[in-house]
Amino acid sequence: MSDKSKEIAKQSGAYSDHEYDAGLRVIHEDAVANPGIEPHRVRMTDKSVKHEKNAVRQVAAFFTLSMLGSALALYAYFAFPISEDLTTVRLNTLYLGVGITLGLLGIGIGAVHWAKTLMPDNEVSEERHLTRGSDEKRAAAIEIINLANQESGFSRRKLIRRTLYGSLALFPLPGIILFADLGPSLGDKLRHTAWKQGTRLTKDPYGSPIKASEVTIGSVFHVIPEGLMPGEENYLEEKAKAAVLLVRVDPEILIETEERASWSYQGIVAYSKICTHVGCPVALYEQQTHHLLCPCHQSTFDLVDGCKVIFGPATRSLPQLPISVDAEGYLIAQSDFHEPVGPSFWDRSVQQ
Repeated sequence: MSDKSKEIAKQSGAYSDHEYDAGLRVIHEDAVANPGIEPHRVRMTDKSVKHEKNAVRQVAAFFTLSMLGSALALYAYFAFPISEDLTTVRLNTLYLGVGITLGLLGIGIGAVHWAKTLMPDNEVSEERHLTRGSDEKRAAAIEIINLANQESGFSRRKLIRRTLYGSLALFPLPGIILFADLGPSLGDKLRHTAWKQGTRLTKDPYGSPIKASEVTIGSVFHVIPEGLMPGEENYLEEKAKAAVLLVRVDPEILIETEERASWSYQGIVAYSKICTHVGCPVALYEQQTHHLLCPCHQSTFDLVDGCKVIFGPATRSLPQLPISVDAEGYLIAQSDFHEPVGPSFWDRSVQQ
C-alpha cells in the first residue's frame, strides 16, 4: 500500500496511529537501496592504440561505403532508365534500392560504431531542473562541450571527419534526383497538350474518330487526340495530359458563360480527365446528377456548370476542351486547353 493510500486509510479510521506508523517503518526498511552506476568497463580502444586506429579505419570504411552506395544509386538512375520493358523497371528499382540502402546504412552503422568504440562512454547521473543556470554554469557547459569535442576526436580524427562529410554530402543526392520521377517538371509541359485546332476526337484506345451523331444523351466516351498511337515517343506522357471525357447532356441544362458558350456542341462537352487535386483519372459519371467523380479522393465536379468543384479536396474546375464538328460531322478540337491540365499545384498562378 502506498503512503497516500495509508494516509487515506488513516484518515478514514481503518488504521490506528500505532498500526500506521508501524506500516511506514516496514516500507522504509524494505525500500531498495539506490544501486548507483555500474562499474565502468574499459574498452580495448581505450587501452590499445592499435585497436583505436582499427576502429577509426572501420568507421571511415562505413562512411566510405555510404559514399559508394550513394554513387551507385546515382549511376543506376541514369544507367537503367525506365521504359515500357519491365526488365528496366526491375533493374532500376534493384540498383537504386541497393545504392540508397548502402548510403543510409553506411552512415548509420558508422555513426553507431564511432560512438560505441571511440567516444567517451562514462555513465554520469545528474540532477536536472528547469531553471536557468548561472553564467558560471553556462560557461562551464560550454567548456564541457569543447571537452567532449576533444574526447570524441571529431576535430582530431581527420579521416573520420572527412569521410563523414563526404557521405553526408552524397546520400541526399539520389533522393533529390528521384524527385524528377514524381511528374513533369514545372514550366510549359502542362500548359500544352497534343490537342490542336482541327484535331479529331477519337476513342481511347482504338483511335477511331467520333461523330457527333454517335454521342447520345447520357453516353460517355474516353477520348484521345487523333494520331496519338502506342509506340510513339512520349506516348504515355502525351496521352496522360490529353485524356478527355466526352459527355452529352440536354443543352437546356448547361450553364455556360458567354466566353464558353461556343465551346460545346449541341450539349456535347469535353473536359480533361485528369483531376485537379493530385492528377488521378476522373472516370465516374453519374447520369442523374451530372456529376463527375474522382475515385481517389472523392472530388466531385458538376458537369453542367463548367465542371466546378462541389465536393472534395480539389480546388479548381476541370479544364474544358473547346470542341466543334468538321464538314464530315466528326467532333474536332477548336484549340488546346486554355489552362494547364492536372493538379493545381503545378501552376499556382491559375485562379482558384
